Amino acid sequence: MSVEQPVAAQPGDQTRIHNIGYRTYDGPRLGRAYARRSLYSQSLRGAYGLGRSVKSKVLPMLLFVVMCVPAAIMVAVAVATKANDLPLDYTRYAIVMQAVISLYIASQAPQSVSRDLRFKTVPLYFSRPIETADYVRAKYAALASALFILTAAPLLVLYVGALLAKLDFADQTKGFAQGLVSVALLSLLFAGLGLVIASVTPRRGFGIAAVIAVLTITYGAVSTLQAIADAQGNADVVPWIGMFSPITLIDGVQSAFLGATSAFPGGVGPSNAEGAVYVLVTLGLIAATYGLLMRRYKKVGL
Repeated sequence: MSVEQPVAAQPGDQTRIHNIGYRTYDGPRLGRAYARRSLYSQSLRGAYGLGRSVKSKVLPMLLFVVMCVPAAIMVAVAVATKANDLPLDYTRYAIVMQAVISLYIASQAPQSVSRDLRFKTVPLYFSRPIETADYVRAKYAALASALFILTAAPLLVLYVGALLAKLDFADQTKGFAQGLVSVALLSLLFAGLGLVIASVTPRRGFGIAAVIAVLTITYGAVSTLQAIADAQGNADVVPWIGMFSPITLIDGVQSAFLGATSAFPGGVGPSNAEGAVYVLVTLGLIAATYGLLMRRYKKVGL
């Protein structure tokens, strides 16, 4: 049996390196701040479906309209009847429309983070130059800003309508400012809770269901317990029960410090001392959600 011998290389054969035109980037390095702003802008636009398909715009835009239409109707009624005040206080509007707010945060929190988890793009963000804190801050700020737009827009409609109806300028400006403070706090709290829940699962449907369940079940349970306590003559317990639901937390803060009428049974909100505890609990929850997000994405980015 013959064995094939390897063919020796010819003396003239040489390895060649071809220049295919790759060049190093020598332009400006915009750095982390630019990347953080870009991620914030992209996430904020995405919360209303901007830059995405028409299908993605339907729900957030519909919810935005649903939030603003009642305010426009109230203004029309106040102007037509020449009322001396608006039918609803600025600080009460978000409490009344809490179902719409919950549906919005349930739909947009998973959209903000679940797709990144599902398609495993989070480590690409952290490759360079963006870091974990930049990602979390941008996502948190974007969703809180989107929620603030959703909740502040109808208050602006009420305020402009009240001025057109020639209601007292000082009273309306004070009420409008109090309402803005209330919805700003609500936006921070709800955005943090929504993102923490949505970041647990890469499945958007599971995230939506989980956010709705947490917001609605806690409110239903707290409201029921408050009603039972009030019916049994334990009115002193009612404010303390209100600390276990996000929406009743906001209700307690604004009724204690922003002059709002409480939605608690009997219309009696927390005292100033109890309201201070409400503020501490609310700020603690906001800080806790941020910390949980940081821990979550440090693990994901590894």
